[in-house]
Amino acid sequence: MLHEILLSLSGQQSSLFSFQTEEDAVSEESFPLLSPPEKALLASLARLSRLHARLQAHTALICSTHASVICRAVSTAIRSHHLGAFQKKILEVEKAILVEDSGYVGGYGIVPLATVVGEFAPWTRRLEWLWEVVRFILPTEKKKHTQSCTGAGLIDHLRRESHTGYIDIEEIVLDLIGAAETAWMRQLSTWLLYGNLPILGKGDFFIQEADTKENEGPVSTVQFTIHTQLIPQFVSSHTAASILFIGKTLNLMRAKRSPTGHTPDGLLTSPVTLQSEHISHLAGLKSPISASELSNTVDSIRTSLSQSTLSKLLPLPKILEILSLLHNFLLLQRGEFATALVLHADARLRERQRGPESSSARHVSNSVDGLAIKEGDVATTLTKTWAELYSLQNEEDPVDDELDLARELVRLSLKPRDHGQNPGFSGAAAADPVAETSNTPFDDLLFPTSTSLSVHVRPPLDLFLSAADISIYSKMHSYLLGIRRAQIRLGDLWKHSPLRRSHPSPWGPPRSNSRFGQSRLQMGRQRENARTSKMRAIWATGSASLFVLSEIGSYFQGEVINESWQHFRDWIEAGVSDSPPSTSRPGTATSSKARRIGLATNEQSEDEPGAAPRRHDPEALTAAHRQYLYSLVQSLFLNDTPFTKALRDLLARIDHFIALVIRLEIIQRNMDLESDEGVVDALVDYASEERGVWNALRAARADTERGINEVIARLQDIDDSRTQEGRMMFQPTANTTGSWMVGHMNGCSFRPRKAAGVDRLLMKLDFGTARN
Repeated sequence: MLHEILLSLSGQQSSLFSFQTEEDAVSEESFPLLSPPEKALLASLARLSRLHARLQAHTALICSTHASVICRAVSTAIRSHHLGAFQKKILEVEKAILVEDSGYVGGYGIVPLATVVGEFAPWTRRLEWLWEVVRFILPTEKKKHTQSCTGAGLIDHLRRESHTGYIDIEEIVLDLIGAAETAWMRQLSTWLLYGNLPILGKGDFFIQEADTKENEGPVSTVQFTIHTQLIPQFVSSHTAASILFIGKTLNLMRAKRSPTGHTPDGLLTSPVTLQSEHISHLAGLKSPISASELSNTVDSIRTSLSQSTLSKLLPLPKILEILSLLHNFLLLQRGEFATALVLHADARLRERQRGPESSSARHVSNSVDGLAIKEGDVATTLTKTWAELYSLQNEEDPVDDELDLARELVRLSLKPRDHGQNPGFSGAAAADPVAETSNTPFDDLLFPTSTSLSVHVRPPLDLFLSAADISIYSKMHSYLLGIRRAQIRLGDLWKHSPLRRSHPSPWGPPRSNSRFGQSRLQMGRQRENARTSKMRAIWATGSASLFVLSEIGSYFQGEVINESWQHFRDWIEAGVSDSPPSTSRPGTATSSKARRIGLATNEQSEDEPGAAPRRHDPEALTAAHRQYLYSLVQSLFLNDTPFTKALRDLLARIDHFIALVIRLEIIQRNMDLESDEGVVDALVDYASEERGVWNALRAARADTERGINEVIARLQDIDDSRTQEGRMMFQPTANTTGSWMVGHMNGCSFRPRKAAGVDRLLMKLDFGTARN
């Protein structure tokens, strides 16, 4: 019977254990003379036999079919090393029995069954644990909505299993962790050393190609994204971002290197000669990999790469140039651009809306909502905007290089409504985490269809600016432009002369000296006095709306955007200057002005006392820029859904209010022509239409004032909540993860500027509304 036991333990079919009976049972037909104690002893060996056979079959299936290289490496380690050790133990027991070792063979050549069972007893726990591992990799029962095991998931599972009280299990776990991490490091080294995605197991690596490609240049540039669900837990967000940055840089250098050895656009793409140094860094990592050691290794590689290549690939002037363009055009620092864009967009809408005079006289201006806007309309609007900006220059002004660059890179295009969601960290992990911005749309204010003003980022600047960054800039542009557009349209109401005074002017002598002339003058005065009396409330509401929007816009542009940009630019320039860097600790507007005029150039950051000035590497600049962008999102209240909703409602009510005022002017002009000049339109009853517009104006006026009160009330709530919680304007939310990496920038010393409190804005608004 011993040979049957050893054969069955080796995974061979044996008549001792029947696979047709219940689990761990001994065949009664082959060995009917076994006693109950012997059957009980053989039950544990039957369990081992079945586990061994199943492990052999299941690991072979994993090694041949599983998509993850890491899972296949772990399965191979189980099959070759641990099951091989079990097979070796079987051979040792068999050899000891054959040579009649006294430890196994007793008197008269009897081999006690309990001795054999005791030799294999520790292996029951080990094989049971290994069986659980292989079933975790490839479940035996296929369930609905069950995702296949990934390499990152297996590594995390093995690390959790290493916390056990069994020494032998811990040794097995550490060995499997070593095999898994070795396979993962091979994938990582391919990306870190050459910028190539791994050939084997490409779909299991946390960096993958994006769905879109940029083909505008001579060479198509592949975009890469991070899939957060494929990142092992020992890889921090900062480390993952650094890994992506390094690989993208190497990939870009290889893609831009022309076959003839000449590089277009002066792009430095010389081969990296530090691979041996990088390999030594990676070889120094020992399993199990520590998160801090991996982070230090990646930072060392990034630093050496930055010092050798990236400083020439992404020079500081080029970074400042694109940041200045974003600040001036998308954040509306150049006011003439916003004004021209709004005026030409409105002119284009009027052209599309223009029809027979009688038809236009019957419809309120809100009918633009039904217009079908095409790509040609927005392209024409942007073209005319550039033409107007160029016309503002004269021969004495120097050439505006920034305007030329903006004309080349800035795009105004239509976008579908469902495109308004937050940009994602990757195509798989759909949410962009830096700025959980409000979903309230502002992109349909310039045109009745959603439009987006963006900047085309060309390589190598895509290493610094991601698609998520540009998407946030576009959303801030729509937000700020909506406020600026309402200000412009409200201010234009005062340019309508017939609404403010008698226009055209009344008759003068000699016609006014006649009895008919005096009668007409008296009738005109009565009419003007009645209209002026009614319009006082309208002008008061328009003035209050303009005041509120002007104060909010001034706070956003002056205190938030301009001061934050100045603080960020000073930090960038301090990182490359020979003088000690000025403090990056956020301060007030007064302190920031003092730094700009040189009164605080020698002040050191309190967070880093005595820190020596050092050059900012490109990834540190990327990290600082994302913190700067996140602080803008919070300071502009773009992540506060109640405020953005209240502001959006106010802008819509103001548009309706302005449309009714303009409509009233058209009706009154036609009434004056009818009564004064005898120009009669028999199809239109202007008197009844005037009464209807006045009723609508009173309702619109009440809605507008209600919207103003809602916006101010929400600002008061924001001020109260941030005062009570002690919340900083640039403090990231608790669930901020992903590409923005806010709060995880280990190598970034930048701290965004803290804007002045909302209480200052509220004081101005309260004072202004009290006067009104």
